[in-house]
Amino acid sequence: MQRNLAQSLFEHGQIRTTVPKAKDLKPFAERLITLAKRASRGDLIARRQIHKLLSERSLIPAAHQAAYEELADAKRRQVMAARSGRRHRTGAAKGRLDFTAESITHRLINTVAPKFQDRPGGYTRLIKLGTRRVGDQSPLAVIQLVGDEEGPGSVTKPAKSARRKRVDARYAAAVKSAKAFAKSRRDAGKAESEAPAGDG
Repeated sequence: MQRNLAQSLFEHGQIRTTVPKAKDLKPFAERLITLAKRASRGDLIARRQIHKLLSERSLIPAAHQAAYEELADAKRRQVMAARSGRRHRTGAAKGRLDFTAESITHRLINTVAPKFQDRPGGYTRLIKLGTRRVGDQSPLAVIQLVGDEEGPGSVTKPAKSARRKRVDARYAAAVKSAKAFAKSRRDAGKAESEAPAGDG
């Protein structure tokens, strides 16, 4: 289960699962990223440990996913593995193929690990969601790689409703009339103070 969740995390950048599974995955994924950082610097032992912990899975690049789904089964097998039976590693096109699959360990070592070379730890983030799973009411969470998280989108204010516009117009009219009334009282007070005092 940990392997499958970790592979999906490295493939998509974030996954949604239950809170206990996410808490279980977090240290496993961080250990794999630490090993991948060492492997990207040429450490063969770290690369072998990654292969031992993370089984091989091939990924189709997102740009070629639609083309892969239209292929016949024989062509799909060619895209996933070479004639010798060995899986393709890099995802680069080989022979007459337009594209080939990429190994999950290749992506981890060459794509994910370089993003965290200057970071000493804390490669993943766990966010608990307010919703629960429909079937068994398990609490849900999103676990994501730090730096790949999606932003909140545009932070512009929503358009005002007709009711809010009417309320704002009434408030502006009330403020304007209050200012006019205060000004007229000031002017009246000034006029009284400037008037000459009469003999009594």
